[in-house]
Amino acid sequence: MEDLARVRIVPNEVAADVVCTFLRAEGIRCAHRVSNIGAGSWDGVPNVGGAREVLVARPDLEAALAILAAVDEGDFVGESAPSSD
Repeated sequence: MEDLARVRIVPNEVAADVVCTFLRAEGIRCAHRVSNIGAGSWDGVPNVGGAREVLVARPDLEAALAILAAVDEGDFVGESAPSSD
């Protein structure tokens, strides 16, 4: 992907996969990587997962934020959802 923008920080890889599933359902490519947010909060404790940041191409940022806002509000309807005609 080209120039990347962080769209969300989530607590672990599973949550990052869920976020990417919603974005990909709307045709937005995304990726996630380990974030250093909260670095040191697990000092001395083995941490397999940790916070991850979900990234999208900068031109897709506004659309990605709108999709995730709809998800947060419970209003997400993927492009393959049946119509209510």
